[in-house]
Amino acid sequence: MARVEVTNVTVSQGVRMLFSLMTPNESSFATVREVPTYVNQATPYFIGLILLEIVLGWLKTDGPRIKINDFITSLSAGMMSRLPQLVMRSLELSAYIYVWNNFRVLELPWDSAWTWWLAFLGVDMGYYWFHRFAHELNFLWAAHQVHHSSEYYNLSTALRQSVTQQFSSWVFYLPLALMVPPSVFAVHIQFNLLYQFWIHTELVKNLGPLEWILNTPSHHRVHHGRNPYCIDKNYAGILIIWDRMFGTFTPESDKVIYGLTHPISTFEIWTVEFLYYPYLWQRFWETEGISNKLSIIFKGPGWTPGKPRLGDIADIPQITGEEMPHDPAWSPAMQAYVFVQFMLLIDVYNNLLMYQMILSGLTALLLTAYVLLSLTSLGFLIDQRANAAELEMLRCVLIVALQRFGYIKPLVPLLAFLIEIQTQWLS
Repeated sequence: MARVEVTNVTVSQGVRMLFSLMTPNESSFATVREVPTYVNQATPYFIGLILLEIVLGWLKTDGPRIKINDFITSLSAGMMSRLPQLVMRSLELSAYIYVWNNFRVLELPWDSAWTWWLAFLGVDMGYYWFHRFAHELNFLWAAHQVHHSSEYYNLSTALRQSVTQQFSSWVFYLPLALMVPPSVFAVHIQFNLLYQFWIHTELVKNLGPLEWILNTPSHHRVHHGRNPYCIDKNYAGILIIWDRMFGTFTPESDKVIYGLTHPISTFEIWTVEFLYYPYLWQRFWETEGISNKLSIIFKGPGWTPGKPRLGDIADIPQITGEEMPHDPAWSPAMQAYVFVQFMLLIDVYNNLLMYQMILSGLTALLLTAYVLLSLTSLGFLIDQRANAAELEMLRCVLIVALQRFGYIKPLVPLLAFLIEIQTQWLS
């Protein structure tokens, strides 16, 4: 497996890549190895914008609400979605390279601005169709619903991603592989993803004439709404023109109520990621007739026998505008504990991804198990489940063992002592 070389971007490039404002001259590369890992290098900018959104939200009376439980759940989903990178390269890029190597019919020059712009449009339209199919095919919705499960709408919501979605999205970009070099595709698949981060905010209201061309926070708020007028609308990645062309556009009007039409009311990450699959399986087996069973899989999430392919909009629960997100009370002390533990976990997680190529198989396996156990335990604590204390105790014992044997190094030596004290206290 080829390894992508690390090429740092400047601060100016880091800001502009979030808004898809990089030029062909500074983002064209001869080989995939030379393409910067833009998504990984965007982490400081994600953090900076999230902090800015929080500050501005505090200053505005109608600013966005950011809750620790929802914030941690969104970041947990994003962390879990990247763990497959430990054992495999992106399916989107791997499949693209395979088609390019074996089936290309034309080899466009990698250093041409025309190729760069063609890839920009091609990737964006490919994303539109993938995104639309992810809402209109129930088996794809099982993965994509993770991103819509938050009842809040802020920049952390952009990071709430599915583990399984990446195993289907690659199909929609393969036509480009018949002529556009993989290095150009590798740039734009990242830019397309990065652009979609900043549109997950309530702070930006309207961008005037740009609303006609670009996917904006206003357009994407509609997409995340569970109001009847929001359902199956505004699938765009960067350009809203695809929705306007293919009849799926609607402007923001009534107050948007976010989340799934039937909220899942949990912050436990495994439930958030995989709840829909057993539900889909149950519906499949309970439905009579092979035709209806196949329709459960290949028609929309709202379909039932006798209804249109995407279901009947009248079946969607009515919205009053007074709906409140799921936010059970929990003590400030527990909130502080979970937040601190999650921040410490992020350091372990980042080191795991950063040094994966030089870690032994056993080390990578142990750290991955620790990350997954931690995400699970913190979710149990947030949900206030009956066995949360026992699971957290197990996690604390594991982190002490990993530190004792050198698999994890605390940010500062004092933390190792504090964690051991914490373990004894919990016991």
